[in-house]
Amino acid sequence: QVQLVESGGGLVQAGGSLRLSCSASGSTFSRYAMSWFRQAPGKEREFVSGINMSGFTTYYAESVKGRFTISRDNAKNTVYLQMNSLKPEDTAVYYCAASSSSSRIYTGTQLSDVGSWGQGTQVTVSA
Repeated sequence: QVQLVESGGGLVQAGGSLRLSCSASGSTFSRYAMSWFRQAPGKEREFVSGINMSGFTTYYAESVKGRFTISRDNAKNTVYLQMNSLKPEDTAVYYCAASSSSSRIYTGTQLSDVGSWGQGTQVTVSA
């Protein structure tokens, strides 16, 4: 089981940027598809972005496509989420997630496939 710790959340004005980081330990990081989910108050947790084991394949929710970029550094056991042009509707707790898969191109899009979660980091975007 991999342990995940997020950092980088905070308060930012609309149009601003934040970079989230997620550090992994306890297992072979490069064997996991990594993804970011978010959960706003009163709403269900939703997929934001995912990246496959090697980092060559990524996937984004329509709501963040063109504004967010996911990347990973397997040498540093870290996955990142660069968030630009932030909107108030991006306000949520952001969670890092690790998923095991037999497919090397899987990008961790399914909540039901997640085996490990981070503790979450709050992102607040003011209007």
